[in-house]
Amino acid sequence: MDLEDLHSRREARRRAIRRRRRLTAGLIAAAVAVAVAVILATGSGGKSATVAQRTASSGSPAAARSAGGTSSPSATNTTATGGAPGTQPVPILTYHVIAAPPAGAPFPGLYVTPVEFSAQVQALKDGGWHAVTLDQLEAYWRRGVPLGPGKPVVLTFDNGYQSQYTQALPVLRSIGWVADENIQLTGLPPSQGGLSRTQVRGLVNAGWELDTQGISHADLITLDAAQLQEQVAVARRIVQQRYNVPVHWFCYPSGHYDATVIAAVKAAGFTGSTTVVSGWARPQDDPYRLPRLRVLGGTTPSELLALIAAARDDPPAPSSYS
Repeated sequence: MDLEDLHSRREARRRAIRRRRRLTAGLIAAAVAVAVAVILATGSGGKSATVAQRTASSGSPAAARSAGGTSSPSATNTTATGGAPGTQPVPILTYHVIAAPPAGAPFPGLYVTPVEFSAQVQALKDGGWHAVTLDQLEAYWRRGVPLGPGKPVVLTFDNGYQSQYTQALPVLRSIGWVADENIQLTGLPPSQGGLSRTQVRGLVNAGWELDTQGISHADLITLDAAQLQEQVAVARRIVQQRYNVPVHWFCYPSGHYDATVIAAVKAAGFTGSTTVVSGWARPQDDPYRLPRLRVLGGTTPSELLALIAAARDDPPAPSSYS
């Protein structure tokens, strides 16, 4: 073998070694890339997917408030952060009994017939309105969580009448709307037109928000400290435990409140309260004195729309209690 042939063979071996080294390095790089991808998929990436799944599963008001909630077509995730706090005022409507008033009813104006209610809801929908809850409204005002397209309105139902389940729920559910139930715990048994516990759970499962007016719809400004605590703080704990919901909002019975009552509502952990003062609710309002618009029996759809439009110009609620 001459020197030239030996040199050629040695050079061939060197090239082969270099090829093997490049191949090995390529395989190592590929393995590292796969390992990184696996780590991302099962680590932080998996966490992001889990968060996304949780966000999707908590889309309805009921699910956002409790683990056992169900989805709702008009739902908004109240735990999300949307951006700058919202500034849009929103009307809050007040309903009581969805039925014709019986003979001798002491307050016949609180009775809205099922036909009237259905027509009112349809007029609201046709006018570009859509229903949201108080929790959703608070999330929009404080954290900019979107309320969805169109004009938001809150429908509240006071006391806990059975007709709110049998008459109002089917109408709202047919178009994917939800509402707020301000339940009182005694004084309206099913035999007298009050909601049963099963019906209350049905409202919650349909995406309604459950709030309270206290134990017995007492005149809060006449109570001593212990009685006031029972009507406010104890009532909240009972509803929370009974229906597994947070209960963020209080509704003043008959709209009666003063500085002492507001202090008790705050101490009980409520986010805010609703009144019977007329007007639209605004983000700058005192959250413990939010105004509402009472819908009375005999109100036609066009009258309801006019009532809402006119009330926008009502003086805003005070920004703090004085």
